[in-house]
Amino acid sequence: MPQPTHPAQRRGTADRLRWTLAADVCALVRRHPGITRARVAQELAISSGTAADLVTRMRQAAILDEGTPVPHGRGRPTSELTAHPEGPLIVAIEITATGWRMATAGLDGRLTATVSAPHRGRGPDDVLAPIRRAVIAEANGRPGRVRAVSVAVAATVREGTVVQSSVLDWDQVSLTPLAVPDTALLVANDATCEALAESRRGASRGARSALHLTVLTGVGGGLVLNGAPVLGATGLAMEVGHLPLGDPKAVCDCGARGCWDTVLGTRPLARRLRADDDSAAGVGAIIARGAPAHRPAIEAASASLGSGLAGLINVTDPDVVTLGGIGPLLRAHSPEAFEEALANGLMRCLREDQPRIVVGELGADAALVGTIEAALDEVASPAGLAAWATRGQSDR
Repeated sequence: MPQPTHPAQRRGTADRLRWTLAADVCALVRRHPGITRARVAQELAISSGTAADLVTRMRQAAILDEGTPVPHGRGRPTSELTAHPEGPLIVAIEITATGWRMATAGLDGRLTATVSAPHRGRGPDDVLAPIRRAVIAEANGRPGRVRAVSVAVAATVREGTVVQSSVLDWDQVSLTPLAVPDTALLVANDATCEALAESRRGASRGARSALHLTVLTGVGGGLVLNGAPVLGATGLAMEVGHLPLGDPKAVCDCGARGCWDTVLGTRPLARRLRADDDSAAGVGAIIARGAPAHRPAIEAASASLGSGLAGLINVTDPDVVTLGGIGPLLRAHSPEAFEEALANGLMRCLREDQPRIVVGELGADAALVGTIEAALDEVASPAGLAAWATRGQSDR
């Protein structure tokens, strides 16, 4: 005969179920801005009473709030669910070759209070010191609310540490100076963050397998399978700029020879165009003008993009490919070179049934959005929400 369940076990099971449902609600709020309790009940297949009780508990725990009532058919209007004004926060940071950006987001994942500044030096201390001051100021201004500091960096990242960055000239740099006491610190490659953002909220939303390729100073990429980024054993996966698709004699800043980064990116393209400005904006403007003297270099870069992308498609078999950085410009201004190289490089079965190749929707915000998504996977998980509610009760 089965033993009766102890009351404490029943309470524990009920609590776990409640926080699992709460995490599902938070995911819906991120995925469907303006969602109402009625829609939540429909999406989660729960009764309106259960949804009302769940939302009430989440409001009491300062997780979600309700805004303006919204009509939804014959029934009584319900309100939009939003991040609670006193709820958990993410501080998101993007570190690029030339500067940094910082934003905050609540459990709805929307970017707010974005600030930015150029680097005043190239060394880690020069770069990290002003970012740290901004993070500390944000955390002190919202006491107890910051639950994670999430960083996207133009670098190769292994287990949360920058092991090398050719664009920043860094080698073995820890980003722990950006940590806040009792708060998670997450660090990831910027292209991986872009890939995650596009798959959750952008052009590859809903795809089972989404490949992202971005062309900035060099070439970056990310692969997302069933909503989760492919990181490899230690986080080094998808360093596509270091595939041997370049000049075999060229030594890359990473230490290898023949990397794709040596022939594709704003830095090598600016050299071929004899341009002083190797920023994405500067090189992009030259591509957009399409001067006859620049066409051979642009065509060569577009062909390199198409050929390398073909190899990546052969290997990863994505449903959708998103392009970022100057990649869409290269494709648009030299489509013949891109398409010919792509077709020549694809396996015959893929030439006949190519994945969709589209422009990323999130633009310059993609990396920041990706850092927020990665952080909310922890902060808005059942365990993360339970920890927040417990902390809030102890503070009160």
